[in-house]
Amino acid sequence: MDDGLTLGAFFDAWPLFREAALTGLVAGGLLGVLGVYVVLRRLVFLTAAVSQAAGLGVVAAFYAQLHLGLAWLSPTLGAAGATLGAVALVLLGRRGASAQRDDLLGVAWLVGAAGTVAVGTRVVQEVQDVQTLLFGTAVAVVPEDFHRVVAVAAVLLILHGWWWRGFAAVSFDPDGARVRGLPARGLDVLLFATLAVAVSVTTRVIGALPTFAFSVLPAVAALRLAPNVPTALMLAGVVGAGTGFAGYVLAFLWELPVGATQTLLGVAVAAVAAALGAVLRRLTGAG
Repeated sequence: MDDGLTLGAFFDAWPLFREAALTGLVAGGLLGVLGVYVVLRRLVFLTAAVSQAAGLGVVAAFYAQLHLGLAWLSPTLGAAGATLGAVALVLLGRRGASAQRDDLLGVAWLVGAAGTVAVGTRVVQEVQDVQTLLFGTAVAVVPEDFHRVVAVAAVLLILHGWWWRGFAAVSFDPDGARVRGLPARGLDVLLFATLAVAVSVTTRVIGALPTFAFSVLPAVAALRLAPNVPTALMLAGVVGAGTGFAGYVLAFLWELPVGATQTLLGVAVAAVAAALGAVLRRLTGAG
């Protein structure tokens, strides 16, 4: 580590890193909360597939702007369209067997990953954006993107705080939710739509790798420690926010890629939480 890269140096240059570090915090918190539903429903691969689809949407938008003259097709709009399409495909698959759903997720991931790389070769002018999109290597985030992430996070977190009981009901006991008269199908669609919006926006700003990591690892850590769903939602949000911010700081100190550092930190936190959870369960059982 360079002697000049210290925590003090990071905060001395805070105006330069502010938007990027806080974007990691906000994105990690938002995706951590939504990831609880993903992990508990055994749909971890969903966020991988959707984030790859978002990447393809962004690259396709770059291509359309450069080669087709569609200046109105912004990368954010391309990501949103691709993610909503991928989620719609998965929702259709949920009507069939679990194997069919997994097949569709696999297809969505492969098309997104291969398509991003293939189309990316045709937008060499935006090669740096493509690399950032795939691996989350961005050191800086423009204020407009930061404000967009904050606005989306605020709306989605308010919605999830308001309707968490309904989302939890359709996630863990859909038959019981229907018996109680809840609009199970509508809540299910809305839950996946919020996930699609969150993934599309964060993938565009911080990249597919950290987006996938934030959607899974904070929830895995929280579910090893939390006694119930509300606690898991709050804890996952805190863990995701902390991982996003601390991962950025560590990337600065150790001169590592941001997305990879945030992901590895998330893995470490999940591992510690799993070990701590096992100890606590053993102590509780012994008691």
